[in-house]
Amino acid sequence: MADPTPQMSKLSLQGNAAAAAAASSAPKGTAKRDALCAAELEVQAMWEREKVFECNPSAAHEEKFIVTFPYPYSNGHLHLGHAFSLTKAVFRAQFERNRGKNSLFPFAFHCTGMPIQAAANKLKSEIEEYGIPPRFPEEDPIIRAQMEADIAAAAQAKADKAAATGVKTGAKTKLVQKTGTGIVRQWNILKRMVPEEEIPEFANPVHWLKYFPPIGVEHMKRFGSGVDWRRAFITTSVNGYYDAFIRWQFNVLREKGKILFGKRNNIYSIVDRQVCADHDRSEGEGVGPQEYVLIKLRVLAPDHGQERHGKMEKLLKLVEEEGKKGVFLVPATLRPETMYGQTNCFVLPDGEYGAYYVDATDEVFIMSARSARGLSCQTYDAAKDVYFTKEFGKITCLETFKGDELLGLPLKAPNATYEKVYTLPLLTISMGKGTGVVTSVPSDAPDDYVALKALKDKPDFAAKYGITPDMVDPFDVVPIISIEGYGDASAVFMCEKLDITSFNDKAKLAQAKDETYLKGFTSGVMTYGPYSGKKVSEAKPLIKDEMIAAGQAHLYFEPESKVVSRTNDECVVASTDQWYLAYGEESWCSSVKKHVLDGETFNAYDAMSLEKYDATLDWLKEWACTRQFGLGTFLPWDTKWVIESLSDSTIYMAYYTIAHYLQGENNLEGEESKSPANIKVEDLTDAVFNFIYRKGFPLPEGSSIPSETLVKMRDEFRYWYPMDLRVSAKDLIPNHLTMALYNHAAVWDDEPGLWPRGYYTNGHIMVDAEKMSKSKGNFLMMLETINNYSADATRFACADAGDTLDDANFSRETANAAIVSLSNEAALIREILVETDKSTLRSGEDLNFMDKVLENETNRLVRATEVCFETMMFREGLQKGWFEMMIAKNQYKSWCQDSGIAMHEGVVRKWAECLIIVMCTICPHWSETLWKDIGKEGLAVKAPWPIVGDEEKLLTRQAKFLRDSLKTFRTSAGKAKKGWKVATILVAEEYPQWKVDALLWMQTKYDQASGSFPDTFMSDLKEWSTANVSDKKKVKLTMQFVSFMKKEVEDVGEMGMDIKCPFDQLAIMNESLAYIKSQLNLEELGVGRVDDSELAVPENTSQTVAPGKPYLWMR
Repeated sequence: MADPTPQMSKLSLQGNAAAAAAASSAPKGTAKRDALCAAELEVQAMWEREKVFECNPSAAHEEKFIVTFPYPYSNGHLHLGHAFSLTKAVFRAQFERNRGKNSLFPFAFHCTGMPIQAAANKLKSEIEEYGIPPRFPEEDPIIRAQMEADIAAAAQAKADKAAATGVKTGAKTKLVQKTGTGIVRQWNILKRMVPEEEIPEFANPVHWLKYFPPIGVEHMKRFGSGVDWRRAFITTSVNGYYDAFIRWQFNVLREKGKILFGKRNNIYSIVDRQVCADHDRSEGEGVGPQEYVLIKLRVLAPDHGQERHGKMEKLLKLVEEEGKKGVFLVPATLRPETMYGQTNCFVLPDGEYGAYYVDATDEVFIMSARSARGLSCQTYDAAKDVYFTKEFGKITCLETFKGDELLGLPLKAPNATYEKVYTLPLLTISMGKGTGVVTSVPSDAPDDYVALKALKDKPDFAAKYGITPDMVDPFDVVPIISIEGYGDASAVFMCEKLDITSFNDKAKLAQAKDETYLKGFTSGVMTYGPYSGKKVSEAKPLIKDEMIAAGQAHLYFEPESKVVSRTNDECVVASTDQWYLAYGEESWCSSVKKHVLDGETFNAYDAMSLEKYDATLDWLKEWACTRQFGLGTFLPWDTKWVIESLSDSTIYMAYYTIAHYLQGENNLEGEESKSPANIKVEDLTDAVFNFIYRKGFPLPEGSSIPSETLVKMRDEFRYWYPMDLRVSAKDLIPNHLTMALYNHAAVWDDEPGLWPRGYYTNGHIMVDAEKMSKSKGNFLMMLETINNYSADATRFACADAGDTLDDANFSRETANAAIVSLSNEAALIREILVETDKSTLRSGEDLNFMDKVLENETNRLVRATEVCFETMMFREGLQKGWFEMMIAKNQYKSWCQDSGIAMHEGVVRKWAECLIIVMCTICPHWSETLWKDIGKEGLAVKAPWPIVGDEEKLLTRQAKFLRDSLKTFRTSAGKAKKGWKVATILVAEEYPQWKVDALLWMQTKYDQASGSFPDTFMSDLKEWSTANVSDKKKVKLTMQFVSFMKKEVEDVGEMGMDIKCPFDQLAIMNESLAYIKSQLNLEELGVGRVDDSELAVPENTSQTVAPGKPYLWMR
């Protein structure tokens, strides 16, 4: 165990003295914050000295609990987003610790992959070009202004183009959004985090691994994270121990047939020359390849004598002279089965296209440069290893065209009923998707139908683009698919149904497209062609294969949406030789699904999360698990490959269980000389890991590691596993979290009992209801936030931010309020239990009504908070365990003061002790300090969860009766006429008969076993009241009354239907009379029954009084 940091070693836990001293010397306005911070440093120093969070297997603990958190990437400091997600793990670990479990929270730092390598390379280039310190061109105001103007102009041009085509986009580029200027330098990024004189060292990627992880440890400690730091480590081959573990893992996966080799289509960066996985991306995480079919529409000789076709005529002549096989416009479609209905082809008039030579087919394809770039990375014939182009990633452009130069060209469209179709304009084409060429099937594509109809109906519009009537008028809709309820031209049907008259009706067109495409595939039947009579879902693959075999089409892939690598390269889909994990393999997938969907074996904590896991398991398939560039572990059997960052992060939770034998504290990089068990990296053979982690493997022969040590490591793994909980943000569901399930199921396929027991996922964090952004000034770093608000107030605000998959909101106002609230409550508790003369407080077993209420509220709220924390609902737990505890205490304190009765020391102490331990989950430093201050032995973080009695429902109802009555009285008093001084609280013991009848009927409908009414309750009520309430005027009143009482029953249980008030209302009101009188600021107040003849209560007043619903009668 390392010594405390210098900052911590000077401090000791001395109760409130140090905090008070800090507060007195702090600048005005920060005294309470500074006092909290000072106390936190004392507590953290004490925790380190006493090794509080170091966890070892112990026979004394019958239950263990291990929670883990995805190790953060170590290319900078931790920010508030990390802190927010982190609190879910930290809170749960501390909660289980207080529940008496041996609760372990380990932590590590991820360095594998592209980001650090790419940043180091960028810095190296900047230094080589601009020197040390660099003199960047933009430091010259004139040059900077020009650079910013160029970036802004490019962004505006992009926005203008998007606006013209109806595509929404921001007016700024991503770089401008990030920096406000668009000029990003790696040197300047580092300058915000490290001393400038040290920046040159970051040109070496290994320096990042030495610099940022130790800082991360210190920031985590300052947050009070409760980590067992003996088990911490960094990834990559720099850490030999972890490197050996990952090599073993991959050898096991290969042994079990889970890792295969071959050509696969993956998201790929041409600049980086390798596959670009989720964590290698700056944009497009979670995006996969999308399969299209390129339809080859042969360009025929132009037949209208239009001058704009000059380039095409020359190209056709060149192709003919060189003996090439033709020129083709190649739209990319998802619906090859609809090609029988082609009437034309669309291009974007101002789009930029090229004529690209395809070596594999000896043809020329007209398409966008972006799509041609992608095509050059894909196979024409995967089985024969033939690519579309001779050189991977490169394609020859023979000519360039504006879209306008392609308009009016005659085409021969495969499978079309028309011998010849024409190229027409479509203004909504996106050049960032597909090839920029769109085939037109107006029978089944609403966009195509509307565009073709516009050209037919508006000759002036067609003439603007040089489109003559004979290019559009002869081409009628060709029915090819019949859909029940939609006819044989679903696009026409939907456009008429939704009254779509223009392609500016974007919302309606989107609705029509979604509906026709879905219905067409699921319910459509082919009515044209050789597959007439077959369902579309059956015919589609047959038609696709037939067209490809005939040379009329080719498969083409591109990302589902835009993907940008961390080197700022827009990625394509490439077919590359690749080692890949066979995710999606039927038996593997089904075993994981069975585990995840069984509530007995796996807890997703949220139905929506569970749905996401189920969906991910359906679509996650073969995953490229290696790269040829970046930091990481080399593939053991093929060392030219490096294991990528998501694939070396799937079972490392098991490494935590033995890391303290191998590395120990302050040894993140795994220096052998610091190994606590004196284990050398070379001794960590597969046989050693097999013995530790896998059932049935013998002690390795000839190992240099003592057998006792190996047995201890094996036993420790078996003690901590399975992992009880993993906490993460929701964006890791489609990759890391599901992959971890797959890998556990593979490595321990014979022991499902070792697979993860639960995953909790949360949304992202906003700050003051806005997305965190440097430009908005609300991008908060973790340490910065701690320094501004204290660790506990930050944790408090994180708990209050939210728990669901929806994005949460960190409120700085809440953090500030928490500083005040925590400080004030601590002061009050000390005042009552430490500083106040005990003789001024009551004691003994004689409790008054309000003593019992506070005790009961404490019992209720402790139990309610426990349920919330156990189900990861920390915001609701904070509501119960803090805010409602405050309400209960405040009411008790006011009641005692106004009644002139001393507080009961035992009752207040129980409340305070429960509050301190309940809040230890969220604000452990505050709890630790206060625990000591009120004279408790031991540590708050180790103290048992409060043992409380069952809630007395009747007492809860009595407390609510007093609280609600006072609220109602305040309203009545506020409406009293001037001069009214006499006030009487009127109570009723019984309901009028019509209400009694209604309550008795409710009792017959109530199911005691389930504690609920039937789903048909309200319809049953209407039927009963109509038949049984003789006074028809009272039918509506009866239904309103029963509806109200139903909610009452749902709150308090069956007693809500009692026909008489189950408690003595007069006694409660009389005992609380002084309190109520003071709260209402009344000079004279009495209590009486509404039917007391001496009071002579007017009838209209008496009608407002009911059992449990008193009335303040003023006159």
